[in-house]
Amino acid sequence: MHPKPKEKEVKKADLEILRLEESRGNIRLKYLDEAGFSLWSPVSYTYIKMGEQKLIPQSKKRGKRLNILGIYEPKKSLNYALALGSFKKESFIKILDKEAEEAARHRTETGRETVIILDNYSIHKSHQVQSQEKAWQESGLYLFFLPTYSPELNLIEGEWHQIKAHEISGRMFEDEYDLVLAVKESLKNRSGQVGYCLQQFKLNQTSLNIEG
Repeated sequence: MHPKPKEKEVKKADLEILRLEESRGNIRLKYLDEAGFSLWSPVSYTYIKMGEQKLIPQSKKRGKRLNILGIYEPKKSLNYALALGSFKKESFIKILDKEAEEAARHRTETGRETVIILDNYSIHKSHQVQSQEKAWQESGLYLFFLPTYSPELNLIEGEWHQIKAHEISGRMFEDEYDLVLAVKESLKNRSGQVGYCLQQFKLNQTSLNIEG
């Protein structure tokens, strides 16, 4: 179900106010989102010369889907976690707990609150997450939910596109371990190009804390 036009416009206006406050140095904005990677290469992220037939050998092994959850402060930092399969509610809460700890330190140093902008994925709005919001707010961390079906408003989407289209595109992987290393290498390359700080969350879930 798509959002009503008026509801979407109200949310977009609220987001513009947040961005204005950020530009004035009153708050800090971060953008949260998940993305996925597979052992085989999606056709949409491969490139050929005009007129040539696209023949890309795919891995026979489909493997488990590798998911990444990232929290992005444009041109400053990208904190992320990796997991085979979907992220659990408990892991999502642990990630936001860590962000709340960092937000509290940031508020002490700068006086600025932190707002994380994210979509309406079911885990993001679960009862368990909602029950933690007050504690996070007391630490200086707030959540702002985008209107539904509005990925273009989430600035981290541009980072996922760059990694998928320019770093991972056309590459085949024998197993999940190789895929993890490639994604981490891509994140490192991208952070070097843009100049932001890269940090991986350490979780108890199968979060693939692989060095590389």
